[in-house]
Amino acid sequence: MPLAENVIVVGAGAGGLAAAISAAASGFDVTVVERGHAPGGKMRQLRVGGQDIDAGPTVLTMRWVFERLFAMAGADLGHRIGLRPARLLARHGWRDGTRLDLFASVEESARAIADFSNRENAAGYRRFAAESAAMFATLRPHYIDAQRPSALGLMARIGFMKIGEQLALKPLSSMWSALSDCFSDPRLRQLFGRYATYCGSSPFLAPATLMLVAHVEQDGVWLCDGGMHGLSRTMEQLARDLGVTFRYDAEVTGIEADRNGVTGLTLQDGERLAAGSIIFNGDVSALAGLTGGPAGSGVAPTPSAERSLSAVTFAMTARTSGFPLTHHSVFFSDDSASEFDQLTRGRTMPTVSTTYVCAQDRDDRGILPAGVDCERMLFILNAPADGDTKTFTSKETGQCLDQALTHLSACGLTVDQAGMDLSPTTPDRFHQLFPGTGGALYGRAAHGWTASFRRPGSRTRIQGLYLAGGSAHPGPGVPMATLSGMLAAESLGEDRASTRLSRRAAISGGMSTA
Repeated sequence: MPLAENVIVVGAGAGGLAAAISAAASGFDVTVVERGHAPGGKMRQLRVGGQDIDAGPTVLTMRWVFERLFAMAGADLGHRIGLRPARLLARHGWRDGTRLDLFASVEESARAIADFSNRENAAGYRRFAAESAAMFATLRPHYIDAQRPSALGLMARIGFMKIGEQLALKPLSSMWSALSDCFSDPRLRQLFGRYATYCGSSPFLAPATLMLVAHVEQDGVWLCDGGMHGLSRTMEQLARDLGVTFRYDAEVTGIEADRNGVTGLTLQDGERLAAGSIIFNGDVSALAGLTGGPAGSGVAPTPSAERSLSAVTFAMTARTSGFPLTHHSVFFSDDSASEFDQLTRGRTMPTVSTTYVCAQDRDDRGILPAGVDCERMLFILNAPADGDTKTFTSKETGQCLDQALTHLSACGLTVDQAGMDLSPTTPDRFHQLFPGTGGALYGRAAHGWTASFRRPGSRTRIQGLYLAGGSAHPGPGVPMATLSGMLAAESLGEDRASTRLSRRAAISGGMSTA
């Protein structure tokens, strides 16, 4: 193929894998270069206690995104990887001993909330579920599933005369205040406010529009055979089946361009790879260092004060007792306002951190397979994204673990430290793994109604240089990052349509079609 058809994808995370699959299915000759030694990016695994543990995203939603991606390549998602729907989405616990399960069924969750709180809050939940579903229905075709529009462009796509739909997005209300309209029980505001952290944001600063994240989970949570890293391996194999070449342990140190656009890139060992187009699947804050500054690409790094949250995580094997874990369990602190104030204004770890536990050997009902004694778990605690300026000492990391275990014990879960094996990851380590981020795991925080419009779209000022990943449109999370890769490949295809010579598979309708 001529140079114009040669595409290099930088980064084998979800966005890069999706971009590689989409571009290869459209007839391009694709090479993926990845600084790590395996696919997945944040969908990584760690070897702990002789077992592989997912140490990144643990929740698969928006199955339709992956079904579409695989269909583009002439493959069937369900035939490539085993996916099981979760009836019980998550179990939630508090230090006063109360518990609440949420289910895939809105009515089943409403009944659980009525028993947990009262009928008024159950009715509030039904309103909340309906509002979040309406938000998603409006934004999916006009924003999530389309090339990035401006605020005015989004209004035009929805329709200037459809004032009700636009106001229903609640862009000028905070998520916390909107939750107060639905729930009088502070525990329920705390629970549903946590969905803002799926975008690395505070519910006190994020717009109420982020309520749609709750609908994304309500619409279906899936458990993957092999975990989330297993999904990345499946995507990699699909790309290989389409002829994509993968080069691991290959760190990019520079992206080259002339007045006509991209010409290639340079690896750390000095090797130069020529390319007609490059899709960069890394944090946008790292791009300036590869292109000689933001002036050329037009993509500025995210200011440190506007970064999303980072995390302190512990991948571990241990025995547990007491609280009946399910695959996904969340243990809340007593004071969300103080917790997020410490994270966002104080830039410090909270005194007591809400702790998420993914018990990876358990199914959604909490059943452990026969013979499993020491189970695989991932603890996630929110943290400020200051990994480029602060290094966690082993003492500080140990204090985070001790505080988490004390908090879990207060909620009824005992983790036996005898025989425990663990591997921590702190914001400074996340910064090393994902350059330019400061450890931020979700790009720019969704604080304020304009934040989402400050995420760059797939095209840059440099002809032939495109963006994918969670720091670009449409946003963070595995499904959104996957969509970003598909949107980048769509932009590439449109820009190269006049010189394209062959096409292995047609992409019907394009990403802008609902």
